[in-house]
Amino acid sequence: MTQFYTRMGDGKRVLMTREQMINDLQAGMADAADMGGVPDLSSNELEMILEIITDRNRVVGVEPGNEVVLTYDIGQLDFTGDNGNSGNGVDVGRLESALLHERALAADTFELAHADYSIKPVKPIISNEMQTMEQIQQQITVPYFYGAMPNAGLYYAPDGPYGNPADLMREFKIEEAMAAAELTADHLARDIEYVATRMMSAGADGFNFDTTASAGDADFVGTLKGAGALRKACPDAYIMIGMAGESVMGIHGSIEYDGSIVAGTYPHQQVKFAQKAGANVFGPVVNTNTSKSLAWNLARAVTFVKECVNVSDIPCHVNMGMGVGGIPMCETAPLDALTRCNKAMVEIAKVDGI
Repeated sequence: MTQFYTRMGDGKRVLMTREQMINDLQAGMADAADMGGVPDLSSNELEMILEIITDRNRVVGVEPGNEVVLTYDIGQLDFTGDNGNSGNGVDVGRLESALLHERALAADTFELAHADYSIKPVKPIISNEMQTMEQIQQQITVPYFYGAMPNAGLYYAPDGPYGNPADLMREFKIEEAMAAAELTADHLARDIEYVATRMMSAGADGFNFDTTASAGDADFVGTLKGAGALRKACPDAYIMIGMAGESVMGIHGSIEYDGSIVAGTYPHQQVKFAQKAGANVFGPVVNTNTSKSLAWNLARAVTFVKECVNVSDIPCHVNMGMGVGGIPMCETAPLDALTRCNKAMVEIAKVDGI
């Protein structure tokens, strides 16, 4: 019986038969369709994913004419950070990293980022970041954004001024936990407006809100409000909202944006909120299950993302990297798995970018 090398969700290399992969493809698709209430993939689409996974070449690519735009988050940290931060430990400055991505790695876009990649720690050093943005913009040609995580968790105790909802709920202080989340959402929105508008005034081409809703539904609402304020203040800003997971955690549970509860929403629903906030691009995320195969994870991810693309009125640049988009959860993604997942997202889910 013919077997093919493939991957597990943790990156382990394994051998599987076509029949085993077909079973996993169907199971992964069914999981996404059931959880998100989205349509199944067609039999032809499942067959396309199977052909991509079983391709004997180590690296695969899209057909000519199907190339998409590449957007990046975390900026220069993929060079300068060590292996614990998905980096390579290369000691170069932020200017050098930006120019290397543009001129050596053919990046379509890039972004400036602070080592502590979140809105809150950027606020007290905003003048330094503005100066760096202005200097690099003098030398770079590709669209150059500023990027940061909203990271509402930094506003909770012990790092922030508001009670931690997780601690409060353990004490059965439910109303206090909800109130803390609401205050955090408003505070986050104010800080986003402060940071983002100033970076735009320094010459940024746009702003990338990375890992949105990592701290749950209040994080998502705060980001949406902040992005909306940025859109009003800077009508020409290019706003990217990328998510942290396929479902928004209900830490608050009933907090709303524009009259709708955001907790429990999936990519095809999240993108509608991003559109209302004024985003130009949405980054759907589907998390990888480390105990499942590449076939299972990829079919699940494509099922979610395809429906997101179908209902979206703005471009969708799917988040593809360690632990998302079907790609194994390891710091340096295996090239064989990475290219297969990218190809499937482009040619089956029809994403606008990666």
